[in-house]
Amino acid sequence: MSAKIIPAIFLILLIVSSACAGGKEAKEMIENIHWLGHDTFKVIGEKVIYTDPFKIRKNDTADIILITHGHYDHCSPDDVKKIQGDDTVIVATPDCVGKLSGNIKTMKPGERITVKGIDIEAVPAYNTNKQFHPRDKNWVGYIFTMEGKRIYMAGDTDYIPEMKTFRVDIALLPVSGTYVMTAEEAVQAALDINPGIAIPMHYNSIVGTKKDAEKFAEGLKGKIEVKILKEE
Repeated sequence: MSAKIIPAIFLILLIVSSACAGGKEAKEMIENIHWLGHDTFKVIGEKVIYTDPFKIRKNDTADIILITHGHYDHCSPDDVKKIQGDDTVIVATPDCVGKLSGNIKTMKPGERITVKGIDIEAVPAYNTNKQFHPRDKNWVGYIFTMEGKRIYMAGDTDYIPEMKTFRVDIALLPVSGTYVMTAEEAVQAALDINPGIAIPMHYNSIVGTKKDAEKFAEGLKGKIEVKILKEE
């Protein structure tokens, strides 16, 4: 065997091994992601992060709360209080500030901050063929890093061009249509983002059913792994 071929084989094996390890780590991280319904997730890692708390069933203490925009089913002061402690940091869009109290940091699309050691990036979230979430509102999704994995929480958005630039390990994507992208559009979004694992959300609450999540999973079969989480 050629001396040039041997290093090339080792390089290929190293790349494959790294990809498999990354996939395994993403799967392990899924165990620490809990879907509480709608767009509400509890993510456990170096810190405890909640996203868009709505209809919270159990009191808890979050280290960080991420709020994507001011609609009542995403910025719910009563639900925030159920998980807000003295040291909780709320990261939200400016339109949420008047509804909340405590340590609040505001973000707009394109901004990045580090909160309690967690890197957080605000990315655009808006409608392209409806007017529930206009682009000029500067509402957001978030990409944050936990346990070395980049997690994208899309917020209320349609399939948008910016998604082609997102590099993440786990993507939490709305699938119900009406106010956000449909399951079919979410499939296209996932293909653009190309995460290790995609998790459907924004169904079984105000609009959408589990059928939307299943349609999303079917559309990505053999392309991207989809994990439909049980609502807790």
